[in-house]
Amino acid sequence: MDDLYDEFGNFIGDAVDSDEEGSQQEDAAANAYVDMDEDEAGMEDSNDMQLMEVDDEGPSNAVILHEDKQYYPSAEQVYGKDVETMVEEEDAQPLSEPIIAPIKVKKFNVEEADLPKTHFSREFMMDLMSFPDQVRNVALVGHLHHGKTSIMDMLVLETHELEAKAQGPKGQQLRYTDTHILERDRGITIKSAPMSLVLQSSKSKSHLINIIDTPGHVNFVDEVASSIRLADGIVLVVDVVEGVMINTEQIIKYAVTENVPMTLVLNKVDRLILELKLPPKDAYFKLKHTVEEVNTIIDSAAPGRSEALRLSPEKGNVCFASASMGWCFTLETFAKMYADSFPGVNISEFSRRLWGDIFYSPTNRKFTRKAVEQGANRSFVHFVLEPLYKLYAHTIGESPERLKRTLGSLGITLKPTQYRADAKVLLKLVCEQFFGTATGFVDMVVGHIPSPVEGAAAKIEHTYTGPLDTDLAKSMLSCDADGPLVIQVAKLYHTSDAKDFFSFGRVISGTVKPGVQVRVLGEGYTLDDEEDMAVATISDCWVNETRYRIPTSGVPAGSWVLLGGVDNSIVKSATIVAQKMDDDAYIFKPVKHFTESVFKVAVEPVNPSELPKMLDGLRRINKSYPLVVTKVEESGEHVILGTGEMYMDCVLHDLRKLFSEMDIKVSDPVTRFCETVVETSAIKCYALTPNKKNKITMVAEPLDPGIAEDIESGKVSIKWPVRKVGKFFEENYGWDLLASRSIWAFGPDEMGPNILQDDTLPSEVDKKLLNTVRDSIRQGFSWGTREGPLCEEPIRNTKFKLMDVTLDPSPIYRGGGQIIPTARRACYSSFLMASPRLMEPVYTCSMTGPADSVSSLYTLLAKRRGHVLSDTHIAGTPLYHVKGLIPVLDSFGFETDIRIHTQGQAFCSLVFDRWSIVPGDPLDKEVKLRPLEPAGAMAMARDLVLKTRRRKGLNEEVSVAKFLEGELRGVIESSGLLDG
Repeated sequence: MDDLYDEFGNFIGDAVDSDEEGSQQEDAAANAYVDMDEDEAGMEDSNDMQLMEVDDEGPSNAVILHEDKQYYPSAEQVYGKDVETMVEEEDAQPLSEPIIAPIKVKKFNVEEADLPKTHFSREFMMDLMSFPDQVRNVALVGHLHHGKTSIMDMLVLETHELEAKAQGPKGQQLRYTDTHILERDRGITIKSAPMSLVLQSSKSKSHLINIIDTPGHVNFVDEVASSIRLADGIVLVVDVVEGVMINTEQIIKYAVTENVPMTLVLNKVDRLILELKLPPKDAYFKLKHTVEEVNTIIDSAAPGRSEALRLSPEKGNVCFASASMGWCFTLETFAKMYADSFPGVNISEFSRRLWGDIFYSPTNRKFTRKAVEQGANRSFVHFVLEPLYKLYAHTIGESPERLKRTLGSLGITLKPTQYRADAKVLLKLVCEQFFGTATGFVDMVVGHIPSPVEGAAAKIEHTYTGPLDTDLAKSMLSCDADGPLVIQVAKLYHTSDAKDFFSFGRVISGTVKPGVQVRVLGEGYTLDDEEDMAVATISDCWVNETRYRIPTSGVPAGSWVLLGGVDNSIVKSATIVAQKMDDDAYIFKPVKHFTESVFKVAVEPVNPSELPKMLDGLRRINKSYPLVVTKVEESGEHVILGTGEMYMDCVLHDLRKLFSEMDIKVSDPVTRFCETVVETSAIKCYALTPNKKNKITMVAEPLDPGIAEDIESGKVSIKWPVRKVGKFFEENYGWDLLASRSIWAFGPDEMGPNILQDDTLPSEVDKKLLNTVRDSIRQGFSWGTREGPLCEEPIRNTKFKLMDVTLDPSPIYRGGGQIIPTARRACYSSFLMASPRLMEPVYTCSMTGPADSVSSLYTLLAKRRGHVLSDTHIAGTPLYHVKGLIPVLDSFGFETDIRIHTQGQAFCSLVFDRWSIVPGDPLDKEVKLRPLEPAGAMAMARDLVLKTRRRKGLNEEVSVAKFLEGELRGVIESSGLLDG
């Protein structure tokens, strides 16, 4: 066999066929088997026998192809059958996104995990709802940092058993009603927050008090207006040190115009003791001065009714409090504390003598109108302030041992460790035991704010648009829980994941229950136009407690309710009625706000493909903020309008983080403008319809000062009878009888600051024929005043007089399509011939700070086209209050500037005040505007008009010739009226 291979091991023998080779190998194997030992052969034999046996459960001996072999276990074998597994191509998703994204639980609100324990039974609270005379609906209002949320905390701690971690770190404010993440970060209230609490009066009678805590920042007054709409009365909270601030002032005026009863809480009384260190006598004058400040504003807002609305401690509608220390009292509840210690004291008689110029003589123990003896004090100082001062002085100044004896004599017992606590904590513990619960607050609310039954008439007469003689109206006026269902929704709150909204409203009539099908009537709903109506099913009913919700089987008339499932068609406010009713359904008026949205920014997504996502976010923003306006300009840019910088900052935060989760680009802030005229039209301007068969002639002229404000505030309404409207203009503005009775419309809407007047004579114009096109002319006027000719901004303070109308006798030739655009052109041409001007919004600037910060305000306002109106010293404090005016266009970053220049000592509030004419002629073509240079004083109007037109994608040239008829244009050009 060796000769078959060479020395290198290569085969050199003869070639053998494969079959022969196989047989040779088999022969070799057989020979090898013979050579083995017999034992080994036996073993091999037995193994062979085992292999021959069929194994049903064992592995199959079938041939497995290479591609079918399983080298690794499948995903199902690894993770089990319950887990969904996906196999995706490598490039199907960007690397920045995981193939299976983790489930994110978005939570933007602070919420209680479970229903917290309360000192009252929730079943009892639900039962109280069925007795509307025991219910009070209250809005807690006031200026920023005057203590509204602290009062809510005081009431929450009185009624709830909160765990230590829920109360937060010791010494820090609880802020129970601030649930939005921005509210926690900024330390201010942004959204109104309702709570329903069962509270006891000084007579130990339980009442259901529905309280809504509102923001105090001037930018968020839209929340205040929405809250006041649902309440029967307000509790005005004023910091006694700062006194009446700008927001307090505008809230008082708004409450008077809305005919809402008012009560007052003088908060932070302890600041007079601890910070200002005023003697008790001076503290009394400071308190009295603050009450009189409030009454002065009420007097100016309601000259004839001021005595009935007057606030005074002896009436019982003023309460003294220190919410941070957990106490409040009225004169009556303080007198009751004396009566508890000295039986026989007549509480009502004693409390009447505790305010005003009534002196107490300790020697003969009598009350007199004049100080009889040397050093006699007013009764309020002697009986209220001096004990209060002593309580504070002993608690802060004495050693624990002496303090224990002093407090023991007052019946106050503390734990030994509490005597060594921080001064603020110790004071709070002592005051809470000394004053007890907030019975004074409850007494004031129950005594001076009407129940839903008593307040229904005033509320419905002021806000309901329908007739008051139907069965439905009678049911609402009597607050009937068995009547037809009517709910007024004034606010939408987003869910904790910000995907949906709950509707918050007041049940006016009937009882609302889950699962009921209802009609949701929007703000634009009328019996003639039922487009703004949707049918929905109420999925849930809750009692809203801010941080938690109590599910309920039904809420009767007179109480507030939080509804689920009906928000889809609601934008700002709505009226919800039963699906089937005997009477026609009318809506409640939309909430009237006491400011305007003039602060404007444009937004766009960084990634253009995310535009639908941003639009969805803008829709939700529109629902969440009552006064925000979102719209699309002609140029395609998406615009957001708000009240100020803080407001816009919160809106954009919510758009980015809550509702859209995307990056957006924001333009530099700008402002809204208005257009007006300062003279009467130079000539009568006419416009022909496209078919040349009708002719409308108009003249534009400025309105008398004050008319626009009267229309907007609702002092006069176009819905009034003609004689009543005529009488108003005759008496207040000296119009003649014919002119005052020929007012056709206010524009662009029912409360618009423009007037359309029919000045045609019956001898010249066929009045019957004219009345057939009255609605079309009115629509053209409305369209024209909504978008003026200068830069498509609303027209303001202008009267359009219809001088002559020539109409074709055939109705087919004078339809809306012919008349409406022609009326608009007549408005535009007459407007441009009457010296048009641009108007810009102006903020009132209100600043509080020390004396050395006043000069900074003068300097900064002068730099920004503003000026100071007054600077006054706040009585009894080292602070000054400065008022000024600043154009909105120059106000961006002003608050930050103030803080920088005064090292943060001064605080500034900016509130929309008025519309002011921009200097210069916007149509003056001789004005030369140079790029990158600020326009001069008289060139500003021209500059702003051109820039606004560019931004909106309009043609830069504003020409009256575009709106004039050819023949009229020729006449005017030849006369030289159009030159320049």
